[in-house]
Amino acid sequence: MTAFATIEDYLASLPESQRQITDELLPLIEKALPGTGAVWHGHPVWSLGPAPGKSPVCYIKAYSSYVTFGFWRGREITDPSGRLEPGARAMASVKLRALSDVDADLFTTWLDQARDLEGATGD
Repeated sequence: MTAFATIEDYLASLPESQRQITDELLPLIEKALPGTGAVWHGHPVWSLGPAPGKSPVCYIKAYSSYVTFGFWRGREITDPSGRLEPGARAMASVKLRALSDVDADLFTTWLDQARDLEGATGD
């Protein structure tokens, strides 16, 4: 596995189709969780704690045919769309295979809820 020093390094390593997806996600994440991202366990993670892995909120992880956008406490997020798929423990995520899979309004709602679950206040 390649070690990435920064989120930008990780994203730059992705195929163009996946970079398009992450280019849409990144501004949404940064608006909800400004300056809190880091590479943790090989992929980008946004946390509210003082270091990666302390109060993690969300992550991006690329696979061969999709990008996962996930939340540590995703099962607690209200999701009337039904797009969040339950994962291990309290986690949930969505698989993004095309740029059209990114729903800015929906994902912003999820991000705000996820941030608030960790006790932060947003704008």
